[in-house]
Amino acid sequence: MKQQTLAMAADQGDGFEQYRKPTKRDAFLATMEQIVPWQALCSVIEPHYPKAGNGRPPIGLERMLRMYFVQHWFNLADEACEEALLDSTALRRFVGIDLGRERVPDGTTLLKFRRLLEQHKLGEALFAKVGEVLQARGLKVGTGTIVDATIIGAPSSTKNADKQRDPEMHQTRKGQQWYFGMKMHIGVDSRSGLAHSAVVTAANVHDKHPLPDLLHGNEQRVYGDSAYASQKALIGSKAPKAKDFTNQRVRRGGDIDEAERSRNHNKSKVRARVEHVFAVVKRLWGFAKVRYRGLAKNATRSFVVLGLANIYLARQRLMA
Repeated sequence: MKQQTLAMAADQGDGFEQYRKPTKRDAFLATMEQIVPWQALCSVIEPHYPKAGNGRPPIGLERMLRMYFVQHWFNLADEACEEALLDSTALRRFVGIDLGRERVPDGTTLLKFRRLLEQHKLGEALFAKVGEVLQARGLKVGTGTIVDATIIGAPSSTKNADKQRDPEMHQTRKGQQWYFGMKMHIGVDSRSGLAHSAVVTAANVHDKHPLPDLLHGNEQRVYGDSAYASQKALIGSKAPKAKDFTNQRVRRGGDIDEAERSRNHNKSKVRARVEHVFAVVKRLWGFAKVRYRGLAKNATRSFVVLGLANIYLARQRLMA
């Protein structure tokens, strides 16, 4: 066991800050420290992670994974994440960095770690591993699925080196407003409210097209908003036993069908649970706009942040 330095002792608050009280950040990090399945997630990345050899030894895998998660939770760029660790005692304590003995991993090191995950498509693997862990804890995938999609914005400006927008992003209209970016499509279990599947596309792809990929096949009910109306055949292609509980359009020939509106209202009491996932991903953790160019990089971030959102939403069950 290494001897504790004064820097680490100060970070751990060993009697040096008598009047300090825990902040919301401290409480959040303490919760995630307890409920994130670190060993299981590290086992997904470990076969692809650099091994110690003749050169400089790599930084510990769990430490890099913790830094990577901090980047997602606080919506930080690579260099901003490095500076946040230098600035915040709570973040250094969570990642496990002793400034009296070692440096904070720099932004370039975090960039290489992120590219490792993107190269081997480990975002999807981490998302799947989280699902396995949650099911082992008793959070089984039920027979109802809620499908929905949300737009993640991208810069539409052409004031850059290429003089063009990201070619993999596209524009779409929602209501009377135009948006440019990508779409995150998810399938959420209607009972637990946790995401079990996801697809990332350009924003101009209609919500209904990835629908079969969002179903696990054993559904008995499928919920969704009116974008998925009249898609019984598409639902049946993947889940033949599923009944269509998607919201139907209520305006026909200029008249409003009040009976259909009432049925939609009852369906939406269940369907609204999908918004909890989007609230965590977009509002709590700031993934309302893309940070990288191209769908592949942002898809990796999407899968990772959805896995973390599942852990966060199931925190009470995991801490029991």
